[in-house]
Amino acid sequence: MNEAAAGAEDRPERGHIAKAAALVPGLAHLLEGRRRAGLSLLALALVTLAVLVFAIDRVAATFTTGRVDYWVALVTLIGAAAVAWGVGFREALGGPRARAKGVSQWAIAWREFSRNRVAVLGLYLMLTLYLATLLAPYLTPYEPNTIGDMATTRHLSPSLAHLMGTDKFGRDVFTRVLYGARISLSIGLIAVSISVTLGTVVGAASGYFGRVVDTVLMRFVDMFISFPRLVLLITVIALFEPSIFTVIVVLGLTLWPSTARIVRGEVLSLREREFVEAARALGLSGARIICRHIIPNVLGPVIVAATLGLGNIILVEAGLSFLGLSVQPPTPSWGNIIEGGREYLVQAWWVSTFPGLAIVVTVVAFNLIGDGLRDALDPRQRM
Repeated sequence: MNEAAAGAEDRPERGHIAKAAALVPGLAHLLEGRRRAGLSLLALALVTLAVLVFAIDRVAATFTTGRVDYWVALVTLIGAAAVAWGVGFREALGGPRARAKGVSQWAIAWREFSRNRVAVLGLYLMLTLYLATLLAPYLTPYEPNTIGDMATTRHLSPSLAHLMGTDKFGRDVFTRVLYGARISLSIGLIAVSISVTLGTVVGAASGYFGRVVDTVLMRFVDMFISFPRLVLLITVIALFEPSIFTVIVVLGLTLWPSTARIVRGEVLSLREREFVEAARALGLSGARIICRHIIPNVLGPVIVAATLGLGNIILVEAGLSFLGLSVQPPTPSWGNIIEGGREYLVQAWWVSTFPGLAIVVTVVAFNLIGDGLRDALDPRQRM
């Protein structure tokens, strides 16, 4: 009786705690001892609240300006709030979680990845960068291309008014770095998607069909790799007018051979497995076997290659922008911001330093994620 009475008294108290935890994202996770998830949700909720409090005028301006970047920022803000409070509310009031009887390989890979603190740090850096990029109109009161009064705003050092100082035209460097991240990250994401898709198709066809197909495709890959990549990029871009579209297409069509080699090596092993032999015995076509049975089994190495390739593409794009062969001013990208401050490294070091640090942090983050995924998706690392 005493235990039953104590339980009855304890249930209302737990109900009140659950209701309170539902109002504070991440609190339910913290009460369960899941500090990483709890602190992540709490930080996301605080960011959304801070934006609403300190940038409410710019949030309201979304409905009057009609600019696409403002609407993207608003959707991102609403989505971040929905994730923070939605997950927290579900965790607080959802009751005990049901345990799955079976665990997928992707769940095992995520568990191994989450144990790698360095890789998780890279993931947090990447998510923070993307969130800041999407919320750029709400995070800064300045416009990236608006030239100020050059007599009074030229080369101002970093301060509370200008967190990263101003450039030779009086433009806020922090604003240009945020908007430049959009260009660099968008080019990297689209170009690596093109590269990985093309490399996966070529590598899968070469490894599965073998013989003449393998010989022809791999010799073409060898010929492609034999050209100096940077010289090839500069030559192709110089033949056309430099633009974002040209850079994306050229980068996507010149960085796929490494992925093709990785996929071919995996497919050479997979095509001799029992499930592929069974698919052939059932009369499935080669294209169907590749799409339905082989490519899903090589996604692990492809994902790793894509993650590592993102950092490489961002570096290449920044180099091309520095040389004036990519995004053209006044549109900001990290490379042309660095080039704009090259002549003033002594008296205005911040103009080139901060976008350079942004490139370093971004590339390191993607490399950390890639290394973590490589370890998590390799079964030999878990033995």
